[in-house]
Amino acid sequence: MRKLLLFTLLAVLVGGGAALAMTLDEALAYFPGNDIMIPYSEEGKATLEEMIDAFRTALGVGDLDEANEDDVMAFEVDASLVDVMSKLSQAYYTYADAFLDGESEERPQYLRGKHWGLKVLRMDAVFSATEDADGFVAAAETIGVENLSGAYWAAANWLRSAQYNPLEAVFAGVPEKTDAINKRLLELDDTYMAFGGYRALGAFWSGLPKLPGGNYRKNWSRSLGYFCHIVDEPEICADWDCDVCPELGEFRPEADEYLENRAFLVEFYLMERGMWEDAKRILEEILAEPIGDKYPLYNAISLEKAAAFLEEVEDKL
Repeated sequence: MRKLLLFTLLAVLVGGGAALAMTLDEALAYFPGNDIMIPYSEEGKATLEEMIDAFRTALGVGDLDEANEDDVMAFEVDASLVDVMSKLSQAYYTYADAFLDGESEERPQYLRGKHWGLKVLRMDAVFSATEDADGFVAAAETIGVENLSGAYWAAANWLRSAQYNPLEAVFAGVPEKTDAINKRLLELDDTYMAFGGYRALGAFWSGLPKLPGGNYRKNWSRSLGYFCHIVDEPEICADWDCDVCPELGEFRPEADEYLENRAFLVEFYLMERGMWEDAKRILEEILAEPIGDKYPLYNAISLEKAAAFLEEVEDKL
């Protein structure tokens, strides 16, 4: 009798554990705005893993090889789940970027995120028809605001996965395609993800290879041109001269709330160009900021990176 009671209790506990899997509604609740509201901690990592599982379950992914673009494009998804695909793309990017730095699984996560973002775009009839007729760059011009999120995370994941072989990515046309996406997103809503399009394009032009010719090669003027939209640095931006950027207007103070905007200027422009005094000053300003309640994950990451960058910068002075 005692064994039967123990077995029954175990069954209840196991069954109860299975019932506690995160639901789709619970996963979506972590997106009160554009950013994922989790802490930068092991608890946050575990929550994000549960969110990914919830999104995959809702899509019926099963054993689909999400790192294979052809497999994901051929996979049938109900049109009502487009937002779930966008959020899965964002979740994969965030998981890799925040919690898998340097690990072997990092690039496959970016590939999975890229493919779900691209699927969002290709499920749009106009985008798909234009890509078939005129190519991807032309299709990017048709992206509507309803697919802004999927497009943003497709490009973000695509660029991060391409960093493993930048030269190969250039010859595969990745820069032209992601540039087209991000330019279109700036037209639709340049405030999305705390001015993420400017941040992405600033890092983009800094990170390209130094090729002897062609449009898509390292370009410091264009890099700074985009960064100057999201930092309040009148002296650094005094010689702003960008032939492809939107016109530079007045600085919008809300850009400072997202610490990665300033951190990206330091990492991808100032440190790359050996502007150590400016880098030190801005890093110290970042480190004086609180994490705040608006961007708990990425502000915490930016503070951690700023502390590490400051040590590197001070060694140069």
